[in-house]
Amino acid sequence: MKQKKNTFLAIDFGGGSGRVMAGYIVDGQLQTEEIHRFKNQQVRIGLHVYWNFPSLFAEMKEGIRKAAERPDLNIRSIGIDTWGVDFALTDRFCNLLSLPVSYRDRRTEGLSQAFLNDGCDPDAHYAEAGVQTMDINTLFQLQAMQRDQRSLLDIAHRLLFMPDLFSFYLCGCYSCEYTIASTSELLDARTRDWNVPLIRRLGLRPELFPTVIMPGTKRGKLIPCVAEELGLSCEVDLIAVGSHDTQSAVFAAPIPAEEAATTAFISSGTWSLLGIDLPEPILTPEARKAGFSNEGSVSGGVNFLQNITGLWFLQQLQAEWQRRGDCWSYQQLVEMAEQQPCATVIDVDDAAFSSPASMEQAIADYCQRHQLAVPESVGEMCYCVINSLAQRYAKGIRQLNGLLPEPVRKICVIGGGSRNALLNRLTAEATGLEVYTGPAEATAIGNLLVQAIAMGEISNKNEATYC
Repeated sequence: MKQKKNTFLAIDFGGGSGRVMAGYIVDGQLQTEEIHRFKNQQVRIGLHVYWNFPSLFAEMKEGIRKAAERPDLNIRSIGIDTWGVDFALTDRFCNLLSLPVSYRDRRTEGLSQAFLNDGCDPDAHYAEAGVQTMDINTLFQLQAMQRDQRSLLDIAHRLLFMPDLFSFYLCGCYSCEYTIASTSELLDARTRDWNVPLIRRLGLRPELFPTVIMPGTKRGKLIPCVAEELGLSCEVDLIAVGSHDTQSAVFAAPIPAEEAATTAFISSGTWSLLGIDLPEPILTPEARKAGFSNEGSVSGGVNFLQNITGLWFLQQLQAEWQRRGDCWSYQQLVEMAEQQPCATVIDVDDAAFSSPASMEQAIADYCQRHQLAVPESVGEMCYCVINSLAQRYAKGIRQLNGLLPEPVRKICVIGGGSRNALLNRLTAEATGLEVYTGPAEATAIGNLLVQAIAMGEISNKNEATYC
């Protein structure tokens, strides 16, 4: 009988889908396989847009159950990562008080500007929080609840961010992982702990917020009844990974330690996260004005980064053309773009592109407003988008260089966009830098590596190769 493989399960929730990935180390190589994949759809109920937590929790359990049924896998731990800022509240009996509201809900519109207008010094606030002030952040979601749902806050026992919420209902331990907490605008970037004075000024109870724990911490073991339901041992550990998916992805970037200070990363997907891993935050007015945030990293330091609209453009265009009957694959769109260059460059961060009814029309309208040539073919439209992203990356690198002691010399691209050879080539041309790629499945790999280290399988991520 073959010996079972010590296996770690990465539960990776994205805005449109989720998956359960198994990972195990064989002869020094981290090998991965997808066990279960499922859709994640926001649901409008009444006035708000929610995440369907019960459905997602059931799908997660189904994936774990499938892995548990495998005779060749010895499940040792589970780690969960999700998108940032969103949360739910539980009462003192561990009941879920409400479905988590999506960051795309409109309840927070205008609250960030009102916060800044209400006597807040933007530079002083940034020097504490270290992140860009945006309506979607947890701070303003809580302000919206104070305005509209005060009774829920009054009876709430704990606030749990999405990965902490999934983990809580598996192991029963209240905790808040550092990287996800750093997306809230309620963490002190200098101390890596809750900004209690700010929380009190907002009229919130500090005890609402669980203890902040670092990536690699064992949250607890499976609740016995959950373990029995899933067919697992109660000895399976829940590990706090880089539970903000961006941070798990960046942890998997193949950047040598000796080059970390001069190698930028681009986590390329629906959004593009461009930045660099630093031991300490940069909290200057110049960093704020340049649009950088200091998000907690798996190492306990920060990822100093910009959030840029990414492959959302191509995703929206592809879906729009498919509805029209033109079912081109992603690769076909890139190939058409290579064959039909277009000189038009658009501002990918313009608000007109955030959620248009028609992305194709939004691009055409933008070009007409700015007296630019409108791309005429599918290939030209795709080239325009891809080249505009590359030009935006070049701008980000210039801004980054203005804030770092040493200039960036290389760029490592990870995530699904690492497979877009045209985008990588145009980025290299626009920046004048060497561009190389890391794993497309970076988020799951980073999640699994943290678990392997926490469980003593390896002592650091460089002990295992991966692709």
